[in-house]
Amino acid sequence: MEIKFYNSLSRKKEVFKSIYPGMVGIYVCGPTVYDYAHIGNLRSYIFSDLLRRVLEFNNYKVTQVMNITDVGHLESDADEGEDKMVESSRRHKKTPWELARYYSDDFMLRLEQLNIKKPGIICRATDHIEDMIAMVEKLMDKGYAYRIEGDGIYFEVEKFADYGKLSGNKLDALKAGARVDVNERKRHPADFALWKDAPPQHIMQWPSPWGPGYPGWHIECSAMAIKYLGEQIDIHTGGVDHVPIHHENEIAQSEAITGKRWVNYWLHGEFLQVDSGKMSKSLENFHTLADLLDKGYDPLAFRYLCLNAHYRSQLNFTFEALDGAQTALQRLRQGWQKLPASKKKPDAKLLQAFHSAINDDLNIPLAISYLWEAVRDGKPGSKELAARFDQVLGLKLDYVEKSKELPEDLQQLLKQREQARAEKDWALSDKLRDQLAARGVIVRDTKDGTTWEYNPPSDK
Repeated sequence: MEIKFYNSLSRKKEVFKSIYPGMVGIYVCGPTVYDYAHIGNLRSYIFSDLLRRVLEFNNYKVTQVMNITDVGHLESDADEGEDKMVESSRRHKKTPWELARYYSDDFMLRLEQLNIKKPGIICRATDHIEDMIAMVEKLMDKGYAYRIEGDGIYFEVEKFADYGKLSGNKLDALKAGARVDVNERKRHPADFALWKDAPPQHIMQWPSPWGPGYPGWHIECSAMAIKYLGEQIDIHTGGVDHVPIHHENEIAQSEAITGKRWVNYWLHGEFLQVDSGKMSKSLENFHTLADLLDKGYDPLAFRYLCLNAHYRSQLNFTFEALDGAQTALQRLRQGWQKLPASKKKPDAKLLQAFHSAINDDLNIPLAISYLWEAVRDGKPGSKELAARFDQVLGLKLDYVEKSKELPEDLQQLLKQREQARAEKDWALSDKLRDQLAARGVIVRDTKDGTTWEYNPPSDK
């Protein structure tokens, strides 16, 4: 079955065809580890995880590469301001390397909690400085880059004829719209830094042919992507905010060196809004996954919430919506866990419908409706079919929350009763309910599933 993706480069859906049959290379723009990733950031990684899972569902062998930016990302994406790592280092009174390790570890924990598959290759910018320097040297040799003494080396955008092909930006418009305080030593306001000179007091710096310095943000992704995936890549993902500057600049410097189309399919995820507005610390609506966990939410409730909006649509986050997602996820799991196991073949039409949905530019909201249909259907094979769907959706349907208070033997009685109900053995189900009641567990069967309340008998 063919797969279609919306390609940001062509601005239309295209049938996916990998460079090498049966194999796919994906580059994911990873985090800048100067602070905690917020839930808006994490929505982007849920999207890239779904992409990988869909390709694997279609029997592709996926090589997924994600970078960790631990140097070179300035406060403005347009190469202005201070390095985010250095600024955070001063604020927290820790070295940039200490901060990078701490926030990287936290980020990886959040991916695990969201059931996001770990990329096969995770590469740190500071481990690839030599690769970046080599790339800058090539750009200078080819005449695409120039040096500003006391400042750094810049890519000359007017030398690259296709600059703006991803974003639709025109160089004349960029020049006309440039701010008054833009670096007047640049040949064009849109020229971007490949390498920055570092003053002696700068914390992060490396030797180079041009003196001590550090790389620009954009060169990092190109250097690492080419190193691990080659000069031509199947898919590059990221947020829509990366399109006008970061990804546009990646294309320019990469294709200037290779003379080839660098990425065949550009896929971009939309923003997560909070209460219909931008997420901001100053507005006190900046949420991390840890914040949600502290409030008692299942991290996969947030994943479920994200899956109910298409990756190219903005999603509005509210705690009311998250409450609904948590309830729906609980009901979905309970429904699946009640289904009897079977060796019968699953519903071929429903499998086909699900497969068509995920292959149509990751139509995950439609795919979830087919998951619900499988769970509600209850026919032999439905349990196995829903489990297969969950290989893509990643909601851990088999997850059963362990009670912190209910003794293990009572938990086992509850499981036995659920199994009896699934097998329609009502006599055994009633017998087990009475046994539980005698031990202080009051069981209630509702249309939304089984609930229980534990009141241990008094020893008196």
